[in-house]
This record gives sequence, C-alpha cells and structure tokens, in this order.
Amino acid sequence: MDHFKEVRSLEDLEYLTGRCEHVLTLFSGGVDSSYLLYKLASCSFKVTALAIDLGDGTNLEDLQQIAQHFGADLRVVDGRRAFVDDAVLPAIQAGAQYMGIYPISSSLSRPIIAKLAVDMAGRLGCDAILHTANQSQNSLRRLNGALRQLRFAGYTGSPYEYSAFSREEKIAALSAAGLYRFQARGISGDANLWVREYESGCLDNPENFVAAESIYKWTAANQVAVHDEVKISILQGRPVALNGLATPLIDIIEQLNLIAGSFGIGRYSGLEHLQGGEKVLEVREAPAATVLLAAYRHLETATLDAELIREKLSIEQLWVREAIEGRWFGDLRRAASGFISETAKHVSGTVSFRLRSGAADLSCIRAEQPLYLTDRDQWEKDVARQRGSRGLFDLQLPAPSICVATA
Repeated sequence: MDHFKEVRSLEDLEYLTGRCEHVLTLFSGGVDSSYLLYKLASCSFKVTALAIDLGDGTNLEDLQQIAQHFGADLRVVDGRRAFVDDAVLPAIQAGAQYMGIYPISSSLSRPIIAKLAVDMAGRLGCDAILHTANQSQNSLRRLNGALRQLRFAGYTGSPYEYSAFSREEKIAALSAAGLYRFQARGISGDANLWVREYESGCLDNPENFVAAESIYKWTAANQVAVHDEVKISILQGRPVALNGLATPLIDIIEQLNLIAGSFGIGRYSGLEHLQGGEKVLEVREAPAATVLLAAYRHLETATLDAELIREKLSIEQLWVREAIEGRWFGDLRRAASGFISETAKHVSGTVSFRLRSGAADLSCIRAEQPLYLTDRDQWEKDVARQRGSRGLFDLQLPAPSICVATA
C-alpha cells in the first residue's frame, strides 16, 4: 500500500483489516464484482455493494440475492439523468468519438459512477471504495483517476490490478461458495443507454474475429422498423425535441436507440489503446449516438464560422483525450469544456434524416441563425450588384490627401 491509499491486490484486503470499518464496492452482479464480494465476506469490515443504473437496466432480484449471499448491504442508485446531463450531453457537443472511429462510452460513464460512489460513501461513512477493473481494462485508470481527482480521503482501487484470475477460476470459487448462477462466457461487455460495448474472448484477436449476432440488442436483425424518418430539434446545443414533440434528452436517446437501431444503424468495431500503449479490440452498438452526433455536427456547420469549427475540431480531440485517459475532473478537460460550451450557445435548429438499412441520410438542415445559402443564384446576383456598385463608387473617390508631419 502506498501513500495514496491504493488497493491493488487481494493481499491488500488483509491490510485493510483493522484500518477500515466500512467498505463500499461497485457491484454489477457479474462474475468479477460477485467474486470480490466473496473475498470481502471473509474480512471483518462492513460491506455495502453499490449498483448504479446508467440506462441498460438492472436485475434487482439477482443483485439482492448475490449481495445477501455474501452478507453485503445492497444500494441501487438511478444514475441515468446524471449520466445524460453531466456526460452524454457534453459528449454530443464535443463530437466525442475515439480517433473519429466510434462514440466513446466508458470514458463517460466511469466518472459519473465514481462521483455517485463518492457521494454514497460520504453519506454512509465508508472509508474505502473498491472496484473490479483489471490491467486489460481502461476502466482501471478512469475509475482510479476520477476517485483521486474527487479527493476521496479513504482507500480506493481494484484488487484485480495485481491479482489476476481467469473467469473460470472465479466461477469455480463462486460455485464452491454456493453461488451457481454463473456460466463461462466467451465475451464480456459494458452497457449504458448511450453505448453497448463488447470485448474479450472471441473478440481478442483483431486479425480474426466474428461478432455473433446474439450479442446485439438495439440493432438485432429481428427488430421491426417503425419510422423511416427522424427529425431532431436542438436548442443552444441541447437536443430538445424528436419528430416535432418536446422530449427530454434521456427519452430522445432511448427512442432513437430503438428507431435507428431497427435499421441496423450504429454498429462499430475498432481498436483502443491501453495505458501501456497496447491495443485491444472492442465491438459496440450505438444507434442514438450515431444519429445525434451527426445531427449536431450538421447543425453546427450551419451556424458556426468555418474557422471556429476548425479550432473546435482540435479542442474536441483534446476533450476526448482527457476523458479516455481518466482525467475527467482535471483542469484541462474543464477548460476544453468551457470552449465547447460557448460554441454550443449558437447551435439551434432542426436536422432530419431518412433511415435505410445501415445508414441515416441527411434530408434537411434548418438553422435558427443560418450561415448557409438557400438560393445560390439570387445570392450571386445580389453580391455581384453590391460589390460591383461598391467597386464603381471606389473608383470615383478623390485621391487621398497626404499629410506630412513637420518637426
């Protein structure tokens, strides 16, 4: 253990004995977080398992059964609105895509999870916050970074950073402890209302992988298309209406996931770097993100000066870099957010798309304060007349006088 009070291995849990009275652990109900509850059950401190719903739903009965099995208190927090307002909306305004390839997700969710965990730990008087990210997951530096930046005074970290066990080993231990619900799967995932992402197992090797159709939810092949056109209204950088109806952003996202997803829109595959520079493959689906990011980009090109947009593009990648590197609450991302928020004040209007299999085709841009032309021929005539008249007037001006200064 170092002076940052970091937990990095299962052996560190022994160190906490006698130093902590109440541990808060992030809990999803999956193998990793359940195995940590199993290990914590043999320790002397009180354990609270915190499950945070970010929009993909939680099975409350499963969570309760697992937590109760290991003597932990369960707390479930609805973090959807905090996630949308504090992370997803800024991401839309920042055009937040990793290397321009796919919408970022866990970079947005982990700071919100960390903030809610710190708030809960403060209310309960916990002196440690634990999670279960490992060294092959970028969540490790994002959660650790957020907890440090939020200045939580107790112990933090993941015992899986230095203690590595296979999924099969964890399942076997849980079964031996009387918990038989887990089965070995060749893939792992992370989901929220913005993006569903999958990795590991059959997706380990980017040179030869197949993403099974069964992993998809919003873009599953058996979805029935309801609408083939969507209209998104944005007011000062915030999506406020869908198809002409005033709608909260959280509902816009949920509806677009179903509408655009039914056309198979929003599937991505791509590499992401780990902290040491190694690259791992991830597959994700994000129908609403695909359409909303496109709508916002089209509308800001209609309302912002071209030079401002060019500068914003570089600021966007700075914003994304700070988010993915686990510096969400740092000064640099905060400063970049200030620039982006200022530009968002001028982005108002409506963007429409026609949906077809795998694509959303732009069909209309209507800005409140547009910089675009609606009648190019008439504009040509007006400009020619104005500039021509000015030029003639300039030719008739008398020669400027020259004033010579004398000492």
